[in-house]
Amino acid sequence: MKAYMTLSCKSGFFNTVLDELIKLHLSKKDVFLLFGPVDILIQFNGLKDLDEFINKWFDPIRNITPAVPMIDKTQTLIVISEGKQFQEEPFAFLFLNTQPRNLELVQKALQEIPQVLSADTVFGPYDVICAVKASNNQDLTQLVSQIQEKVPHIQGTVTAIVSSLY
Repeated sequence: MKAYMTLSCKSGFFNTVLDELIKLHLSKKDVFLLFGPVDILIQFNGLKDLDEFINKWFDPIRNITPAVPMIDKTQTLIVISEGKQFQEEPFAFLFLNTQPRNLELVQKALQEIPQVLSADTVFGPYDVICAVKASNNQDLTQLVSQIQEKVPHIQGTVTAIVSSLY
């Protein structure tokens, strides 16, 4: 089982939240600081079941709240169908929406694009999370345009560029 969790941090607290996530023994390769609609994206691979996710990760993360709460909002995205696992750090994540009947078609079409590192279909506010590689912002712009033009049935795209953690 695989899941994602997004965190929107209170202003000025993302470094402190990152420190707390590392204290929970999350791997730095599974935690992504983003410039986009959310501040942090966490990827959870190899989960036994939903109970393990809730008890080991979801509850401790949502309770990262000392005297002053540091997290404004969380979203959980449970993976329905996993794409390939990526080894290199993505340049960006694309959060895509489509009609439910088109999930597999969109996932398959995305995975045929060489710059797509992974495409997972998920339950949540988005339908597909897609990790992509690009060499710069111009390359990313061209890739997003290519995806929007060539992958059928995409209704919306939100892009979040990955930043270094520290």
